[in-house]
Amino acid sequence: GCRFKDVRRNLQKDIEELKNYGTQDIFVLCTRGELIKYRVPNLIDTYQQHGICVHHYPIPDGDAPDIAKCCKILEELRSCLESNRKTIVHIHMCIYHSLTVAACLLLQLSDALAPQQAIDSLRNLRGSGAIQTIKQYNYLHDFRENLAAHLATKETLLRSVSR
Repeated sequence: GCRFKDVRRNLQKDIEELKNYGTQDIFVLCTRGELIKYRVPNLIDTYQQHGICVHHYPIPDGDAPDIAKCCKILEELRSCLESNRKTIVHIHMCIYHSLTVAACLLLQLSDALAPQQAIDSLRNLRGSGAIQTIKQYNYLHDFRENLAAHLATKETLLRSVSR
């Protein structure tokens, strides 16, 4: 449904196509400001009106999510996938945030997979521009270490609360 510069997509047709694919869940990683900029300010409501479950986790363009937000996204994404729900992860006009999340999922699912292998795999599927910024590249290379530290902090907090 994006209408920006020379792009003129039809929102109803796009949603019909998603429904024809059997889409049940959509992870929207664009910000409210981006939805307004691309002239689809009611996109999330429209998805919901068509029976699609929306998971909205805004990530500013060119950025990567903080580790707590990433864990929440991955938890919900894994739940959808384990339940065999047809799921889409998207941002506005490009694919870079969504591929950062996809790479994190790959790294979480396979301890044997190196960060560069996850990046290369996604670049083979989606083009050489996948994982666009140095920040995203470094985020993926530090992902497991940051994930372990985040989970350790959560466990410490849970133990202190339960005492």
